[in-house]
Amino acid sequence: MPVNSNERSRRNFISKFAKGVVGASLLPGIITAADRKRNIVSLSRLNEKYSANDHIQVALIGAGGMGTADANTAITVPGVKLVAACDLYDGRLADARKKWGNDIFTTRNYNEILDRKDIDAVIIAVPDFWHKDISVAAMNKGKSVYCEKPMVHDISEGPAVVEAQQRNGKVVYQVGSQGMSSLGNEKARQLLKDGAIGKLNYAEGFWARMSPTGAWQYPIPADASPKTVDWDAYLKNAPKRDFDPLRFFRWRNYRDYGTGVSGDLFVHLFSSLHLVTGSLGPNKIMATGGLRYWKDGREVPDVMLGMFDYPETDIHPAFNLSLRVNFVDGTGGTNYLRMVGSEGSMTVEWDKVTLLRNRNNVDENDPLAAANAAAEAGKAYTYHRAEMLPPDKVEYEADKGYKGAHFDHFYNLFNAMRTGGKVAEDPTFGFRAAAPALLCNESYFNNKIIHWDPKNMKLVK
Repeated sequence: MPVNSNERSRRNFISKFAKGVVGASLLPGIITAADRKRNIVSLSRLNEKYSANDHIQVALIGAGGMGTADANTAITVPGVKLVAACDLYDGRLADARKKWGNDIFTTRNYNEILDRKDIDAVIIAVPDFWHKDISVAAMNKGKSVYCEKPMVHDISEGPAVVEAQQRNGKVVYQVGSQGMSSLGNEKARQLLKDGAIGKLNYAEGFWARMSPTGAWQYPIPADASPKTVDWDAYLKNAPKRDFDPLRFFRWRNYRDYGTGVSGDLFVHLFSSLHLVTGSLGPNKIMATGGLRYWKDGREVPDVMLGMFDYPETDIHPAFNLSLRVNFVDGTGGTNYLRMVGSEGSMTVEWDKVTLLRNRNNVDENDPLAAANAAAEAGKAYTYHRAEMLPPDKVEYEADKGYKGAHFDHFYNLFNAMRTGGKVAEDPTFGFRAAAPALLCNESYFNNKIIHWDPKNMKLVK
């Protein structure tokens, strides 16, 4: 059996600073490689023993770009084999046979996948508006599921997925926000808990892209037609219209099928933030933005800004979050999640965390400091005041050879299937990450503030 990551603490985080490290503010103007290395602490996994025991057979439903990446990653986990693929476009099925062998089963009908007894799990990488139906059907057939984010297309669909997993208790279901299994997020969670940045008061996330493909102008195959695409099946749960290859291959641009920049990218940032903080989500949601550049017939903005209020809980203080997506960004594609506290900040990436500590010199006789200390004394949550020792800046980076968050996310799914353990992102967590992202769209398109109950996962009227 493989080592159970949830029970045996498979992640080995090196948290002690190297002896003799000097504060970044004291470094000379010319920093040598050795100096720089002393300010970097590695993030690494324990030596894990993967086993091919308990062979798992997987099918892919939705063989586009993300589905192909998911399948290619899944089969690198020992003991996992791809045996079937489903897609509504014949060209992708032909490509699947070329990639994974002519012996794999291919079909346009996902029910033929779910009816097969030899399939243990399915990867659902279809357009967002099909996530709920295929997820519920798969679980009802006893299949474990890896479903791409966001878990649902509309918040009204969330309870059905949660209920289906609870009803099919032994079925394993994981949402595909791979950052949930990353070294960087887990290190950030440890640092926040240990008080490395003090009391959290603000967080911000940013995701930028500038290429046509990054902005969802996906290529249209030359042979795309009603003969090669099952258009009627695609629109089963959507408004009927004449065949339009843009709406099939560039589905993210249209509200009937996708969830815009918030559902594609904000949801990653919500997932990471909720993992790091333990939060259930915001209770107030506001969004603005616009279609500034990619005016190609799309119905969703290419620039979006969201603002969110997180209420105080017994786990964390009240704080604010701002998120931004920019598809016209000259930086060429940057993203980060930054968390700011009373004593420092940290920028969180999936394979790296950068910690910056403040140099606070507080006068003990300052009445404001005394008042703040008194106010915190009665709070349900607690945080440890970190010792303000050098260095002022520390970078935690994944060791060379780290397989990455995508691999770890699939490893966690298959490990849970084999051991009966827990996944990194179950439907309840996935819904709490998806809901505020989806409600950004409601705020944007209806020009209103949205109130949300993150604990009970319901709109507040």
